[in-house]
Amino acid sequence: MRDLFTAAQQLQSFCQKQGWPFCFIGGLAVWRWGKQRFTQDIDLTVLAGFREAEKIVDIFLANFRSRVPDGREMFVSHRVVLLFSEGGAPVDIALGGLPFEEQAVARASDFEFIPGQPLRVCSAEDLVVMKAFAGRPHDWGDLDAVIARNPAGLDWTYIYAQLTPLAELKAAPELVEQLRALEQKWRSAG
Repeated sequence: MRDLFTAAQQLQSFCQKQGWPFCFIGGLAVWRWGKQRFTQDIDLTVLAGFREAEKIVDIFLANFRSRVPDGREMFVSHRVVLLFSEGGAPVDIALGGLPFEEQAVARASDFEFIPGQPLRVCSAEDLVVMKAFAGRPHDWGDLDAVIARNPAGLDWTYIYAQLTPLAELKAAPELVEQLRALEQKWRSAG
């Protein structure tokens, strides 16, 4: 895991030198807010807006090796850049521009996985929104761990205010109800 944290530190330095707002999401955020678990890649959101995104993609592709034959095409179709860090760790970069993504980056805070080397990680609430929105089976397992660790400390009003319109946009209102059931489970247990 130390290699992954070192790779994340290098990516963070790169983003800071570019002046790009960003935060780590995914497995590193689950490690901070839920449970320590093995994660094989680094996930981060970089605020790119819609005008600057292609320029940012080009800078990433000029400085890191792409994991797919046409990294630029992957961005155009999915708004994600798949790279390898300098040390070879897989990196998934989501180029954010939605108001929720802007808030998530603004609300992020530093956390020291390794003493003296803080990484900028999304808040627990924003992680809950992202994981519920993704809605994959492993995301619900991660959510269970995050909620179990923070049963009374999460701002549920904020979470539902962010998730509800995203779920509507995805035409998946059941995501909100599934999260409410998980929240209720942990409230009842506490």
